Amino acid sequence: MFTWSGFHKRDPGYRREPMAYTPDENFPELLDAMKRAAAVLREAGIPHLLGGGLAAWARGGPPTEHDVDFFVRPEDVDRALEALVAAGMKPERPPEGWLLKAYDGDVLIDLIFGPAGGDVDQGYFDRGEEMEVAAQRLPVASLGDVLATKLLALTEQNPDPTSVLEIARSLREQIDWDFVRARTDASPFARAFFTLVEGLGIVDPAA
Repeated sequence: MFTWSGFHKRDPGYRREPMAYTPDENFPELLDAMKRAAAVLREAGIPHLLGGGLAAWARGGPPTEHDVDFFVRPEDVDRALEALVAAGMKPERPPEGWLLKAYDGDVLIDLIFGPAGGDVDQGYFDRGEEMEVAAQRLPVASLGDVLATKLLALTEQNPDPTSVLEIARSLREQIDWDFVRARTDASPFARAFFTLVEGLGIVDPAA
């Protein structure tokens, strides 16, 4: 689990204390699975981007406790899964229709090709960047795309914005908020999220 060491709403005397995170005990396993999967996709020549919580952690955000996410294009996802299976991972084809899955031992790797808001396209790759993540160079999705896909995934059945709020608090200066607003404007859950973060002083109100 992670903990917040302190956060103060913006006001004339606003200050933010450093945030301290304690990774879950399985976090090293997630990183190992991330490295193996990224190496497999790279060697297979499949364009990919690290996404989800690990893309935020790579920039100083909270460590994820869940799975490893990669964005891939729809035309590449079957080949990506085949490459992971050839490397010894166990495949899964869920009914949702926007991702495929592979298990590296107990660690779940999601190959996301059609998140809420539209298929992964060249824009994702143009906005991403090459970064060093756990001592390995990886292509990493932009924080704007990570937050937008998370916000657009919120529904009446799953309305909890906690993970997005955590990223917004810790990395707000690195996020293109105009992009996230424009990308998610059609979602009532995203609009509610912006009302929340503006009220907390995390994000300035839109002009």
